Amino acid sequence: MPRAGLTPAIVTDAGAALADEVGFAQLSMGLVAERLGVKTPSLYKHVTSQADLVHRIAVQAANELADSIRDATQGRAGSEAFTAGAQAMRRYVKEHPGRYAAGNAASPAGPDDPLTAALGRVLASWAAMLHGYRIDPGQEIHALRLLRTVLHGFATLEAANGFRIDADVEDSFTWLVDFVDRGLRSLDR
Repeated sequence: MPRAGLTPAIVTDAGAALADEVGFAQLSMGLVAERLGVKTPSLYKHVTSQADLVHRIAVQAANELADSIRDATQGRAGSEAFTAGAQAMRRYVKEHPGRYAAGNAASPAGPDDPLTAALGRVLASWAAMLHGYRIDPGQEIHALRLLRTVLHGFATLEAANGFRIDADVEDSFTWLVDFVDRGLRSLDR
């Protein structure tokens, strides 16, 4: 019989918080159980495995990231949308490095998987960042891959304290955003 008050969502939330606190690589069912004040086997009444927990955290992270970018870009276009969306993604990764890492570790199991829909929302948020740029529709996938590569790379390096050169990281991020923005503005349909 499942413990009263414990649900898959509560277990997922605890796992996501722990992944942010201790790091995704350190996340374990034992730590989640300890956090929730239960024995580890009790968790398996709510999530089937650690892989299931990671998958659930990935869905949560993708939806949260999509919401963050959507909220930042709403009502904006072009440079303003790109800058706001880039900052929102960077902030999310810095604030939630463990759940963001879980989001990158899980793969959708098919079209009906909730992760497929959540990742589609992230893609739509990135596409909204491109709204207002004159990008040929046939080139949009390349622009989306550029955004993911550049923003993911910068944000994950920063979250892992990977920038050790004595230069202001904020200045580097502003430079990166300006550089990509100029490239996107140079495109002509």
